[in-house]
Amino acid sequence: MQKSIVVVCLSLLFSSVCLASDISEQLDSLKSVLSGKRVGLLVNPTAVDGEYRHLIDNLCDDESIRVVALFGPEHGVRGDEQAGGKVKDSVDAGTSIPVYTLYGARQSPTSEQLDMLDVLVFDIQDVGARFYTYGWTMTKAMEACAAVKKEFVVFDRPNPVGADRVEGCPLTFDCGLIGRYWAGSEVSVATRHGLTMGELATLVNEEFMNPKVRLTVVKMPHYYREMSFEESGYPWVAPSPNMPSIECAQVYLGTCIFEGINISEGRGTTKPFEWTGAPWVNAEELAKLMNGKNLPGVRFRPVSFKPTFSKYRDEQCFGVQVHVMDRAKFRGVETGYHLLKGYMELYPDKVKTVSKNNDWCGRLMGQKNLFDRLSSSSVSALTDEWRDDLAVYHRLRSRHLLYGSKPSSSEQ
Repeated sequence: MQKSIVVVCLSLLFSSVCLASDISEQLDSLKSVLSGKRVGLLVNPTAVDGEYRHLIDNLCDDESIRVVALFGPEHGVRGDEQAGGKVKDSVDAGTSIPVYTLYGARQSPTSEQLDMLDVLVFDIQDVGARFYTYGWTMTKAMEACAAVKKEFVVFDRPNPVGADRVEGCPLTFDCGLIGRYWAGSEVSVATRHGLTMGELATLVNEEFMNPKVRLTVVKMPHYYREMSFEESGYPWVAPSPNMPSIECAQVYLGTCIFEGINISEGRGTTKPFEWTGAPWVNAEELAKLMNGKNLPGVRFRPVSFKPTFSKYRDEQCFGVQVHVMDRAKFRGVETGYHLLKGYMELYPDKVKTVSKNNDWCGRLMGQKNLFDRLSSSSVSALTDEWRDDLAVYHRLRSRHLLYGSKPSSSEQ
């Protein structure tokens, strides 16, 4: 037992050492690229170093670099807006640098804003899900930079759900900031895309953009595809208000489907996307049904909760918590399909769509009319539909990977 504790402690110590040295090395590389230039930053609160110091402060303290503008994605530069909330242009209180929002009516920098810059830097922690908006805001900024011949730099970070696996339906139609598709392309990215932001930028630039942007990816020094976020040693800062943990990111791949359904996805609770439920659900019955499906790497526990905002505000809800038992076996997207199907099986007359766009489930998961089809089809029938397109995406993705697999012990 004592030996195990020592091994764990040494592992954590090694991770923290890697954290400090790797991010420091990466930050030095970024500063070298930016030296002598006028810089714009597309960032949110996740743009921190190993000591949780923000990139804005790190670069503003470097006399060779001039930060002249900040750009904010959904939730804003400081991350204080809820999903879909209006983010306005402002002036950053700490630095007096102008802040321009890229979420809402304006989704990319204007040519006038880019005239102030030599280079635009993207540093935002992604969560590995195609319908998370940050990656697509990045691509729109890339296109804007390409149009006026400005350099675009990505400060890369780990994929918290793993960069070694893909899952879900690759897009074959455009969904805006929850998933872009370029006309004439065979497919766009899958729901679980298995990329870092640097790799997504590279793929989009090489495969879809015309004209291409002058792209530089500042890579992570010792990252490999199978590395978990915890193993990477990089700091976790919640990338959005309802993404508090890596556990949340794991299940979000599937439970985001509930955003368009009259079932709470756990917003307004301490376990968003891990908890789902509604006032009319029998939690024990649902948990029994779901555990009886024997889905790989996951168990379901009955829960009750009362959201403080969003669906069923201040109402007692009953449902299940999704517990990932084995990340290697867990299939997040398919689990989300099965869970919604479970609610449909128990409550066929109560489960309904609630979004203005009645096909929000389909847009999230990349399959049109998904809600209606799931009510009358099996999950396996629907997931079988994406197998051929997923093989196409595997080939597309493989051409733009910047990181390899874990080296064998003999190679280390």
